[in-house]
Amino acid sequence: MKEPVEAFDDLDDPELPDDVENGDTGEMFEHFRFVADAGQGLLRIDKFLVNRIENASRSKIQEAADAGNILVNNLPVKPNYRVKPNDVISIVMSYPPREIEIIAQDIPLDIIYEDDAVVIINKKPGMVVHPGHGNYTGTLVNALAWHFKGQPWFNSHDPRPGLVHRIDKDTSGLLVVAKTEEAKMNLARQFFDKTSTRTYQALVWGNMTNDHGTITGHIGRSVKDRKQMAVYPDGETGKHAVTHYSVLERLGYITLVECRLETGRTHQIRAHFKYIGHPLFNDERYGGNQILKGTTFTKYKQFVENCFNLLPRQALHAKTLGFTHPTTGKYIEFDSELPDDMAQTIIKWRTYIAGRDLED
Repeated sequence: MKEPVEAFDDLDDPELPDDVENGDTGEMFEHFRFVADAGQGLLRIDKFLVNRIENASRSKIQEAADAGNILVNNLPVKPNYRVKPNDVISIVMSYPPREIEIIAQDIPLDIIYEDDAVVIINKKPGMVVHPGHGNYTGTLVNALAWHFKGQPWFNSHDPRPGLVHRIDKDTSGLLVVAKTEEAKMNLARQFFDKTSTRTYQALVWGNMTNDHGTITGHIGRSVKDRKQMAVYPDGETGKHAVTHYSVLERLGYITLVECRLETGRTHQIRAHFKYIGHPLFNDERYGGNQILKGTTFTKYKQFVENCFNLLPRQALHAKTLGFTHPTTGKYIEFDSELPDDMAQTIIKWRTYIAGRDLED
């Protein structure tokens, strides 16, 4: 019996927002879950799955097993495991490459760590992660194609070479890229099982009431705007999403917060903070590009406009990323500095608040 297929969130369809956030893995990987019938005869699990997953090759299934991504009753098994009646089987596999060729481009990358299995990249704001509608060149993937060219494992027809997760075009920060299929599958499992750790820093409108909090609410596509995601608190629409936050600094009419993701949904941080009445600073898609808090003085309006010009994007940065190394088995964590546009905007607000306090 086949239960509903659950692909990783952040779907890659033509109507999805083209700037995807939060470590979503999208249709880079697909997840299947089966329950063997009560009368199931003993059968090798690779044969069992080939018969049930459309267009899945036996070698691809064996790769998933070797990466520990086939579980039977929550335990990893080898390809020669024999399926028994009522076994609960789950598998994570990468989607097959599409028949398009990625153009390698010599685009500078801020690589903060690299070994034989992974690359950690600090993505600049404004860079799209992978080619798609309207962005076929100039993406992170085009840059990776140049960086990886000549390496025997690199496939120029794979539109997402080594990608395990994504962040928005205008979100800056850390991404991990796998250099082997084994590493890719291992990391995919960690993201799926939520054993990786990620923190973001964001500037949000308003003075947060509490120093710490949790935002919970299903996230799904907005019925009013197909390029937005909306929060559905009753849980009847969308997918379960949880964001934990802590206040790092109060800056009068805006607040610097740290966010820890329990789930990774499309635009999760942006949609969750809009839902609680604190849109991200200068987030055009979610209404944060308006002056939502403050005074009516012309001088203040000009100050905010200057900040918008300095930070011409949503104020969101993927600051830390941690995971178990797919080869060594050791937990590693990376940290990145806030990009200059966010850092300078924070300084401007500190100066403004200090001046306002003196005037008071």
